[in-house]
Amino acid sequence: MTTDPPHVPADCRRVGDILARVSDKWTILLLMMLGDRRMRFNELHRAINGISPRMLTVTLRNLEHDGILIRTVYPTIPPRVEYELSDRGRSLKLALAPIGKWVLENQTHIEEARE
Repeated sequence: MTTDPPHVPADCRRVGDILARVSDKWTILLLMMLGDRRMRFNELHRAINGISPRMLTVTLRNLEHDGILIRTVYPTIPPRVEYELSDRGRSLKLALAPIGKWVLENQTHIEEARE
């Protein structure tokens, strides 16, 4: 007999909403790029191939809003802004690591099945 919690459709919608945010390609690339360091906007933009400045801005704002990133503004002229993962962001990165490993292990077979 399983002791799984009862299925609640409203919970599934909330989980789906958050998963959609944290599993998009730009979020995953940002999490991997930041790792355990701080980076400035232009460093991130150069490091993530193909992301537009607008999409980087939107993604950073969303992740900051969700508490996954910490944005630090230094009162210099011009202002210096750095981004780093919060504790929540680091735990998300750790949670995604096994999924990434699974994808790498199964990528060839999935691509073959798609053909």
